[in-house]
Amino acid sequence: MTNVETVRLTVGQAIVRFLVNQYIEHDGQEHRFVSGAFGIFGHGNVCGIGQAILQNEIDPEPDGGSLPYIMPRNEQGMVNAAAAYAKATNRQRIYMCTSSIGPGALNMVTGAALATTNRLPVLLFPGDIFATRTPDPVLQQVENAQTLDISVNDAFRPVSVFFDRINRPEQLIPSLMQAFRALTDPADTGAVTLALPQDVQAEAFDFPVKAFMRRVWHIRRSPLDRASLNRAVAAIKVAKQPLIVAGGGVKYSEASQALRDFAAATGIPVSDTQAGKGAINFDHPQAVGGVGSTGCDSANHLADEADLIIGVGTRYSDFTTASRTAFKNPDVSFVNINIKAFDAIKNAGEMLVADAREALTDLTKALEGWHVCDEYTQKITQEKAAWEKVTRELYHLDHKPLPSQLEVFGALNEMMDDDDIVINAAGSMPGDLQALWQAKNPKQYHVEYAFSTMGYEIPAGMGVKLAYPESEVVSIVGDGTYQMLPMELATVVQERLKVIYVLLQNHGFASIGALSESHGSQRFGTRYTMGGGAAHNEPGEYIPVDIAKNAQSWGLDVLCVSTMDEFREAFRKAKASDRATMIHIETDLYGPNPPSSSWWDVAVAEVSRLDSTQQARKEYEKKKAIQRLYL
Repeated sequence: MTNVETVRLTVGQAIVRFLVNQYIEHDGQEHRFVSGAFGIFGHGNVCGIGQAILQNEIDPEPDGGSLPYIMPRNEQGMVNAAAAYAKATNRQRIYMCTSSIGPGALNMVTGAALATTNRLPVLLFPGDIFATRTPDPVLQQVENAQTLDISVNDAFRPVSVFFDRINRPEQLIPSLMQAFRALTDPADTGAVTLALPQDVQAEAFDFPVKAFMRRVWHIRRSPLDRASLNRAVAAIKVAKQPLIVAGGGVKYSEASQALRDFAAATGIPVSDTQAGKGAINFDHPQAVGGVGSTGCDSANHLADEADLIIGVGTRYSDFTTASRTAFKNPDVSFVNINIKAFDAIKNAGEMLVADAREALTDLTKALEGWHVCDEYTQKITQEKAAWEKVTRELYHLDHKPLPSQLEVFGALNEMMDDDDIVINAAGSMPGDLQALWQAKNPKQYHVEYAFSTMGYEIPAGMGVKLAYPESEVVSIVGDGTYQMLPMELATVVQERLKVIYVLLQNHGFASIGALSESHGSQRFGTRYTMGGGAAHNEPGEYIPVDIAKNAQSWGLDVLCVSTMDEFREAFRKAKASDRATMIHIETDLYGPNPPSSSWWDVAVAEVSRLDSTQQARKEYEKKKAIQRLYL
């Protein structure tokens, strides 16, 4: 390269040097974007990008900074942890993840899908087959008889917002620029995958020094255009019973104060999605709780009659819309505030493609002096008070002979400090939590439900603790989830991360079991009982798996309790400790759960020889009859 200053680096070394020099700016604050590296090494990356991470650990100064390394135990687990870290930091910091080729790479695909579905930036570097194809087929290569140009890494394409394969060193810098464009895009972020053929990782090239200079990526706040603002104001002013649905975009935009101000000024009630819970504090007069399939009566009763839905930063999942049965008013219309046009047009709504904070601030000013009527305000207050009474009762059931998981949630909700963070994902628990958890701020509630990934909670505890080392991080884990992905407990212990894991042992899949039973399938295959086939359909002898001892073997302190008084005492002890701790408590597999005021479309067999399925189909058809498109 004539008259261009260069530095000779391998592709792996160039990646590390690039990563440590990337910064983001948000509202005038600048900081490093890539906080560190998760990596599991094999023949496909240990001598390439693995060598580069090692070199940086030993001698970071030439690169301009260090890239702290953490050694996880499972490739899916490390991506889950990286996604949780990005979520906890409002997408303003990330960890990169690298794996070997073949099974190691494919293990990351589920995590990539989780990240993209949740719109969370994660950066993945899976090893790949040789670009030269000289060793062919290489160990762990899946051969395709149609073409020699495919590896298992092509499975990342549909679950990544940007995918590239670096077949030559010259391709690296342009690809990295596109990767960071996607990672820092507030609308179109998600998993970014750069596949690295193992020979190319180790290949040296004279890279331009300029490519590794400090670069600041500016997170844009797209303003609301005047015409869209006027249309939204007009729609709101004629509404009699408007309802706000606050999604995760409110949190990522850091628009919570703007939302509180807008709700207070207009009197419009605010419901929340799983991702949006905590965007408005539960004790705000206009906060009415979770909406949709796993929502609460207060929000769903208002949603039933609302004539205008104002969606803010929500993608309107089927749980939010209760499979398109939540908004029953035949004249309901939608105004959607979203940074992503793809989401803003949903339900044929009035599109406000803008940053949530900017749009809410403009709407508050434009609607100055306008307020919902007194009758609607009274209704909001009544619904809110009625559900708070239900919540108190469910939190203190004194359920026998085993405690209900609702009582565990109540104890945690009451004992956790404002800056503590609760984590959960799949199963019955997210539904109970969305209905009942009283979030005090945007930080406290961390539930992954867009991809509903079993196995998320344990690695997520690690990711969130890395983001907030001074906070108590409490991850609630079911025995089903635990058995799917427990191995990152070893990483938590190795990194001396103080996480509290609350293990609810109910000897089966509570959520799917209840769903199966209510839809005519008799809890088939959802109990952890001895025997095979139809034996899983009946209560019986539990399998002799001791999760408490297993967790202890990973290096955790384990506190086994039986009653709620013991649980509260154990939680106080766990908070006082400086070590990772698990509290193990057995809860009732059969509930109870919060009263349901909504529906979720899970198809039931149209014909069956089973009476239970025939009856369930009749109920399904009744519910299906009220389902409609919001047009």
